[in-house]
Amino acid sequence: MNKNIKLAVAGAVLALSASAANAGIIIPAGEWTIDINGNVNGFMSQTRADNTRGTASSSGVFVNGGLAYEGQRTADTAAGTIGSNPTKQMGLTTGLLPAWLGFTGKTRQNDLDVEFTISLQPQISDNGVTGDGAVPATSTSQFLNRQTYLSFGDKSWGSIKIGKDLGVFASDAILNDMTLLGVGSGGSISGSGDNTTLGGIGTGYIYAAWKGQVAYTTPNFNGFQATVALTNPNQIGNGLAGNTFNQDRFGMEGKASYSFAGDALTGKVWVSGATYDVTSANTQNYTVTAGDAGLNVNANGIGATAYYYKGEGAGSTFLGVNGFNATTGQKRDSEGGYVQLTYVLPTKTKVGVSYGESKLDGVGGDLTTNLLRSNERTTVGAYHPLTKHLNLVAEYSNTESKAQNGNKAESDTVSAGAILFF
Repeated sequence: MNKNIKLAVAGAVLALSASAANAGIIIPAGEWTIDINGNVNGFMSQTRADNTRGTASSSGVFVNGGLAYEGQRTADTAAGTIGSNPTKQMGLTTGLLPAWLGFTGKTRQNDLDVEFTISLQPQISDNGVTGDGAVPATSTSQFLNRQTYLSFGDKSWGSIKIGKDLGVFASDAILNDMTLLGVGSGGSISGSGDNTTLGGIGTGYIYAAWKGQVAYTTPNFNGFQATVALTNPNQIGNGLAGNTFNQDRFGMEGKASYSFAGDALTGKVWVSGATYDVTSANTQNYTVTAGDAGLNVNANGIGATAYYYKGEGAGSTFLGVNGFNATTGQKRDSEGGYVQLTYVLPTKTKVGVSYGESKLDGVGGDLTTNLLRSNERTTVGAYHPLTKHLNLVAEYSNTESKAQNGNKAESDTVSAGAILFF
């Protein structure tokens, strides 16, 4: 994993503990140092749908863009009012962070620090009859490729990265989410074949995603650091599929942060933003803009995180999804955030509670449709370091989705499992 993610996931369980390991298996190889690193994780997850109310669309969906599990519906109720219809789904799943195998090589040449990273992310959630992806249960059951990049630089002037890595905007939101080591919401989604669960994505922050980029990061000026990036312009849309967008410039993302550390208090404050120009297949033009701010502090075993974002045309859950009305061409405003409180017990177990919400404002005729109005999530979790590399995790999450027309869906996810880093 890249350095930021390795530090985040180690600290998520072992905060304030000297046993957190930040490196994998180190192998000297001539002029290079090779770091083989990653994780393996698995969770037993059960999601129960409850209190689904309203009138379903012709496709049987109650909240378009909702993240709460709506349950199974029969044909005679798919287009009608079903009221409360509790159902449940179980699975052995990969959590928010997929299993990971990363290879990083570093060297110093011609007064430059040179690095490459390539990583693959398998998962355990394939429900096909063969169980190995040869006959997948869904088209989403596959290896992921989240990182392929090179970088070069020097501590005197900074570094340049070229390739695919975690996006800049909203990256700190997910890296400070305690469910990064667990499941959060979306356990039922992974149980049906998807590679990962959602954690807090879409219920408090927009997914940073893994983006082709050219990024410059400044040197660290006594805790202050900034990054600016040109990103893949074709990685944004008004829906997850079926939309064609032609963009006349690269996306632009940036971030500035300040990290501080004292005898009793450590933390980080950050701001980030993104802008994309979009031209849809039916020649509608608009600009996506989004910005955020966050704070994380830790003292005496207590950790607190507060985060807020706001966007125009940015949509919800994934950047750009449901960001504008395809009929009127109007952009939709969105906002959200989350608050999180954790405490490390004398046993080294970290316990935490997190609440997040993402809102989408309707425009034009949206108010009479089942388009998403809000996704909310409350998570209570416990994260115990059985060894310095192996962590046991248990979580409960309640997710509630509401539509513009008053439709509602609610679900509860309980999960337990383990995650091992190397």
